[in-house]
Amino acid sequence: MNSYLKYFLKKFGWYLLTLVVAITLNFFLPRMIKGNPVSVIVSAMSQGMSDVNAQKKLYESYMHQFGLDKPLFQQYLIYFQNILHGDFGVSFGNYPRRVSNILASAIPWTLGLQIPAILIGWLLGNLLGAFTAYKKGVFDKIIFPAALFVNSMPFFALSIIMLYVFGLHLKWFPIGGGYGYQMIPNLSLSFIGSVLQHHFLPFISIVLVAIGGQAIGMRSMSIYELNSDYVLYAKLMGIRDSRVVRYVFRNAVLPQVTGLALSIGTMISGALITEIVFNYPGIGTWLFTAIRTLDFPLISGCTLMITLAVLAANFTIEIIYGLIDPRVKATQMEGQ
Repeated sequence: MNSYLKYFLKKFGWYLLTLVVAITLNFFLPRMIKGNPVSVIVSAMSQGMSDVNAQKKLYESYMHQFGLDKPLFQQYLIYFQNILHGDFGVSFGNYPRRVSNILASAIPWTLGLQIPAILIGWLLGNLLGAFTAYKKGVFDKIIFPAALFVNSMPFFALSIIMLYVFGLHLKWFPIGGGYGYQMIPNLSLSFIGSVLQHHFLPFISIVLVAIGGQAIGMRSMSIYELNSDYVLYAKLMGIRDSRVVRYVFRNAVLPQVTGLALSIGTMISGALITEIVFNYPGIGTWLFTAIRTLDFPLISGCTLMITLAVLAANFTIEIIYGLIDPRVKATQMEGQ
């Protein structure tokens, strides 16, 4: 069998196993949170009802409808089977709206905000890190501390600062939402302009932190490569400096390619918090709402989408890495 095909199948098997484990944890962890969401729903619906039996029947009806009256393991098997068919169930807190419909409305907002921010932050950060490593001097003394300072700031802290300064104090940008509350989504210029206005602050918040982290990583890798023996040997051989630098930065960027996949993981933590701070209508805001209301299906749906995004990004990068990195190719040849 071809060495790269074996490498591909091995990686695919491990990621498939990881996905099964993630789905299992995705089901059980939300149910470890104390509280009964059906009790919250029934108490809200039965306000003013004095008939205890009617309240009890209402409770039993919702328990049966949501499948919570079955044993936990049986609930898991039903959940796993439904996931294979793309059915995430009905939201407890937004009944009778289905989780798949909520996710379908939230995912475009999250992707539209975070994917461009992560890619632009990765590109600018790597260019900035390579530039400071090559030029050194005053550029390194200014840019490196600035990148370190920005990268050390939590996403939510930078988001709150930008919200206060540019939203509340200067009033240059809206302070929350995905578009104006009085507007109906359409393809008009006024609606698109409103979306871009609401998009700017959370976008810049994510980009700045991403630039800082990538610049620090690229600077360190570039300095390591610039001081390598092969660089000194190439210079002694009289090879043009521009050609040497091209190979240096090509080697330095390889770990950063892996870092790009890991950056997608920021959607689990920091970048999703940015959505919550700005009340942006993406997965982060819905996940926060679901946790507050003990909405198990919506929690599971949001975290599963995030898990799938991270696994898919990492798997894609590893496959590409296996094609472009000579060291991985050499390892594949040794395994033949």
